[in-house]
Amino acid sequence: MKKAFLVLFLLISAINLAYSQSIPSVNVMQFEAGTGASNADAANLTSRTIEELRSWGTLNVTDSGAAFTIRGILSRQGGAFILSGSTLDVNGRVLNEYTERAQTLSAISVLQFCTSAVERVPLPNYLLGTWQSTLNMPDGPVVCIIEFRTDRTVRIERYDTWEHRQNNSLRYEGFGTGIYTYTGFANRIVTANNRQIRIDAITSINLTLEETLPDQTSVNLSNLQILFNDGRTSFEILNNMLPCGRNYDGPSVYPSELIGFTQFRKL
Repeated sequence: MKKAFLVLFLLISAINLAYSQSIPSVNVMQFEAGTGASNADAANLTSRTIEELRSWGTLNVTDSGAAFTIRGILSRQGGAFILSGSTLDVNGRVLNEYTERAQTLSAISVLQFCTSAVERVPLPNYLLGTWQSTLNMPDGPVVCIIEFRTDRTVRIERYDTWEHRQNNSLRYEGFGTGIYTYTGFANRIVTANNRQIRIDAITSINLTLEETLPDQTSVNLSNLQILFNDGRTSFEILNNMLPCGRNYDGPSVYPSELIGFTQFRKL
């Protein structure tokens, strides 16, 4: 009994370790004022950058002892403001360099600047793991089981597709592979279902599926807005769906004509 408990404990610990993700720390140095720029303008952009990074919830923005450092120089050339930045690791090695340009200070895209700044910073990916979505149709459940992996590939254990036409149903249990992108700091406020919601991430998914209905052999979706629950044990796609079929027979069968997966829970 003790041996079985020990094995179970080690298995759970291994799973937790596999999916535990550290929050990287970042230090934003006071931006320098270069040619044609004032110290006040540089300080303004420094504050806006820190505020933006802190709003993501996936970084620890600190004043010292950080694993990564962001530096910036603001200058003005030909009437345009230019914000040049670089990100360094804890050893002072430059990871990447980037530039934002605009005609006015307020028009400089701080979001894009920050996006470039953390391009090589290992942000946590809360999509990692296996998720399931289930649609309860009149003739039985339609199921999707999808695994998001650390190498940005996708394994589809099950991808049901379903069609209802003239009181007849067709169902196929498909499977497949794919790739995805994950932007885990895109916590922007969007309007969904007549509500203002702060999303947690944006993802794009490209799937190649087998043994599905013809319309779903290839699924390519961009800029999917993801909303996690507090424990990150479930998520919802707010602005689209993973399509899985069609209903031709009205709301008595299903509320809409197009069928798709939007609600997922972690397995």
